[in-house]
Amino acid sequence: MGSISVRGEPFMCGIAGIFAYHYASPDVDRDELRRMRDRMRRRGPDGEGEWYSSDGRVGLAHRRLAIIDLSGRAAQPMVSAEGRTLIVYNGEIYNYRELRKKLEAKGFLFKTESDTEVLLSLWEDKGERMFEDLRGMYAFMIWDDLRGELILARDPYGIKPLYYADDGWCFRAASQVKALLAGGKISRAAEPAGIVGFFLMGSVPEPFTTYAAIRELPAGSWMRVTKTGASEPVRYHSIAAVWAEARRRLRPQTEEDAHARVREALAASVRYHMVADVPVGAFLSAGIDSSALVGLMRDAGVEDIRTMTLGFTEYGGKHDDETPLAAETAERYRTRHTMRLLGAEEFRRDLEDIFDLMDQPSIDGVNTYFVSKVAAECGLKVALSGLGGDELFGGYNSFDDIPRWVHAFAVPSRIPFLGTVVRRAYGLLGGAGKRSPKAAGAIEFGGTYPGAYYLRRGLFLPWELEEFLDPEMVRSGWERLSLLTLLRSAMEPDPGTPFGRVAALEAGVYMRNQLLRDTDWAGMAHSVELRVPFVDAMLLYDLAPVLLAYGPRLRKKLLALSPSSPLPEKLSNRQKTGFQVPVREWLEGGAADDAWREIPSLRREGCPWARRWAYCVSRRFGLV
Repeated sequence: MGSISVRGEPFMCGIAGIFAYHYASPDVDRDELRRMRDRMRRRGPDGEGEWYSSDGRVGLAHRRLAIIDLSGRAAQPMVSAEGRTLIVYNGEIYNYRELRKKLEAKGFLFKTESDTEVLLSLWEDKGERMFEDLRGMYAFMIWDDLRGELILARDPYGIKPLYYADDGWCFRAASQVKALLAGGKISRAAEPAGIVGFFLMGSVPEPFTTYAAIRELPAGSWMRVTKTGASEPVRYHSIAAVWAEARRRLRPQTEEDAHARVREALAASVRYHMVADVPVGAFLSAGIDSSALVGLMRDAGVEDIRTMTLGFTEYGGKHDDETPLAAETAERYRTRHTMRLLGAEEFRRDLEDIFDLMDQPSIDGVNTYFVSKVAAECGLKVALSGLGGDELFGGYNSFDDIPRWVHAFAVPSRIPFLGTVVRRAYGLLGGAGKRSPKAAGAIEFGGTYPGAYYLRRGLFLPWELEEFLDPEMVRSGWERLSLLTLLRSAMEPDPGTPFGRVAALEAGVYMRNQLLRDTDWAGMAHSVELRVPFVDAMLLYDLAPVLLAYGPRLRKKLLALSPSSPLPEKLSNRQKTGFQVPVREWLEGGAADDAWREIPSLRREGCPWARRWAYCVSRRFGLV
């Protein structure tokens, strides 16, 4: 097949690959591949490796953060026992031990204790049917020498990223956009859809990036590259389809039965996410999600639990201060707890590092960057996060707001030109005082689930962007992005219930494009792997029928009661604040770029801090 070079260093991982598939394309440029790999050094400080096919047309590279099987035998790129396939892989397969036993019963042999080798054998055994068996987070590339093809795949929720570029001659892929650019052979021409998408949603909507030449492999998809070029991505998993199918599995059950099913499913997911050969810690806030997660970790038999909480001087004594309740939860579940105060000066000091490591522009991620920094200071390589609890159990106000808006605006939104007339009248009246600027789009967008979701989660409305973007960029970006169509695709097939529709949108848009993407780069900034037990395709399948059967109040109650020592009422009934940092105060205090003051609408009293921060981020990424 070719040769492998592996060299150990002081070890979730970064992967890169080049396939010069066109017959007239030059061989893989090894220096380019190494530049791509080494741009991801912080993703994998424990080792590096590279492999090239004997004909020089394929090259794969890897940077390693060692979590399972810390020996050199588990280093990547890894060749299968039969020598037919080779893999570079970023992620963790939590049920790999069960899969390995099944493969061994079929005659497969293994040289390591790693989940990586299981993936290789599973591909050789089942091909593209393998994905239904996997429980975990992953992005990988497999070179199949027998078939002469490169396979790319990404987990159902998109926890782990994978980007690619295809110029018709050569196919390139990597864990980061900036890694692809570091190779030096990909056009940096702007993608209007990605730029406009960032301003509309606060993150870049999949599959776009801010570069026309680079796309993100969609979550829950795989694709094939052969000597004739790359196929279109093939979806193998749909969150919306799980919610739609759950309606057919609804069964009458008591509240006690629901508690038992939820407790059992959550406990199983947490146990799986504890699989590691290094200590595993947890992020702890004053919210239900992270608190229940720590309780479930204790139930799983974890003796020494390390927990971390961020505190801010700006929040001292206020409702947003999560440190007192987090400390009580830590005491309740007997964890070794670290509380770290963060201020504007440290934010200012780390800002260059944050923007260097933020792979695509986002208005989020600063919180996860700093709590991951604390985890690294505690000596941890792995930490669990309660992310995903709100998307699964309906913890956001959007689960109530969006169906109500759709009902209220369904008829007015169908009246021709009414939305446009109201929007223009709103503008002539100066935004109707201190009302939300989104109110101008209520009739135009509020009558459908995609439109109402955009109003709820969106950042700017399209007609506001010309204040700081070129009008042609705005027009082209809006058309190419086709935002409402993109949002509608997150609900296909139709989940069939208001709860299922909003759950599919929150998990398939906000969580996927913003929370999970930010969790990846922010954790990797400190070489810390963040795991999310509530973001699990098998957990979703198990719990969807139960959650559809109960009202919103009981759904979050089911999570609060899931540990054997349930959360106290003062925590489970606490008004939601979200895991946030005082960026608004830091912006107004001059701890970041204050160029937003030059934009009239951004300096207006009452302007949401996220809009100002988005403008600062956009300047750092050269979008404006």
